[in-house]
Amino acid sequence: MSVVCPTLLLCVYGFFSNLRPSEPFLTAFLLGPDKNLTETQVVNEIYPVWTYSYLVLLFPIFLATDYLCYKPVLILQATSLVVTYVMLLKAQGLLAMQLLEFFFGLATASEVAYYSYIYSVVEPAHYQRVTGYCRSITLFGSAAGSLAGQLLLSVAKVQLLHLVIITLTSATVAFIAPWFLPMPRRSLFFHKSPGASEERRQHSSTTLLEKAEDSERKVPLNTQKASMISRSSEAESHRSGLQDVLRMLFDDFLQCYRCRPLLAWSVWWALATCGYFQVINYAQALWENICPSSDYEIYNGYVETLSTLLGALAALLVGYLPVCWSLWGELVLCVLSLLMAACVFVMVTPRNIWLCYSSYVLFRATYMLLITVATYQIAASLNMQRYALVLGVNTFMALLLQSLITVVVVDSAGLGLDVFTQFHIYGGYFAVISVVFLLAGLWKLAPKRRPEQDILANSPAETESDSTSKQ
Repeated sequence: MSVVCPTLLLCVYGFFSNLRPSEPFLTAFLLGPDKNLTETQVVNEIYPVWTYSYLVLLFPIFLATDYLCYKPVLILQATSLVVTYVMLLKAQGLLAMQLLEFFFGLATASEVAYYSYIYSVVEPAHYQRVTGYCRSITLFGSAAGSLAGQLLLSVAKVQLLHLVIITLTSATVAFIAPWFLPMPRRSLFFHKSPGASEERRQHSSTTLLEKAEDSERKVPLNTQKASMISRSSEAESHRSGLQDVLRMLFDDFLQCYRCRPLLAWSVWWALATCGYFQVINYAQALWENICPSSDYEIYNGYVETLSTLLGALAALLVGYLPVCWSLWGELVLCVLSLLMAACVFVMVTPRNIWLCYSSYVLFRATYMLLITVATYQIAASLNMQRYALVLGVNTFMALLLQSLITVVVVDSAGLGLDVFTQFHIYGGYFAVISVVFLLAGLWKLAPKRRPEQDILANSPAETESDSTSKQ
């Protein structure tokens, strides 16, 4: 199958589905005369629905994406986006906006189909290139949408309602593309290629030989376990049942998270992504409190554009950082998590919009740099199946923790705190992450220093005993 056609269609879909000029101004739109909602309704009752929906839908969508071979879920995502912006344009009232957030949570959970579809229709030799295309085009679409929205608002003096119409138009264009994508014939779990079983046997044989030569490799994460090869013929067929897939996922889960470096990066992934989601979800509400859009001209679009582009640049520069991640990874995570905590505190403490904007840009760029490193460190020792599983589990844990924080801190059913208090809590949250990885880094380095000190302490004694024996 040609690589060009599905890659081009997927890039068209990725660009237009992320071209959302209204997104940087969503809070201002909901609080404005078009929807006339209160800040408490938006922050404490509407926005939390997205978090809960994303959490509840993530695992079912993950399985459905693989079982249905990606394309139907891509169409579902495109449909959800269209429904979201039709409701944003036409619907009124609290309940309607909560339903809107549910559909947007469905669209977000379905993103797994976009990022995994291409691997089912191209050969492994093209994975790196097409992945770069698909991820870059989404960032470009997001940045272009934010910049277009800001220019239309500031220069052309377009109303926020018109930005929603443009966003709906872009989502409608994106809705067309997935229908023309070729239907994949294989997937990672339910519809494996006919040669997958033989390939796993060969990989397992190779692993047994490599294991004897590599004493430092505790878990052969990039291959399937030998015990998995002896499953029933039904499980080995290239159309696996749900029970077989769940058993395989559970076995892989236990195998992967026994690897200490992978566990460390996964813990940071889950903790940091939880805090990141909370900050970006409620940043607009913070900006609206510091600089109300009804009284001042706002520049949210420029800020989102700059933060997206700098984040992408930071992700590209990761490969040039002269850091031994296996040795210093935890301490780097500690320092940069502390920087993210400082950014959050600066966003909320001085209550200056320009400091808030600048700190937000630095916060996003730092996160995107670290999440790129974490992705590489996790993917380096995993095959495609286990990579998808680990990222799914990490995202689920991040959403689970985010839901707990949302229930307690944000939701009106919990404490329902104001946005300034929320951001003080988020800053403290990242400071705790920094302390956790400081302790982990020191604990990791301590065993390496003790043997060196023991060697230095023992060397004079050995020299003295050698001289005595010669006498």
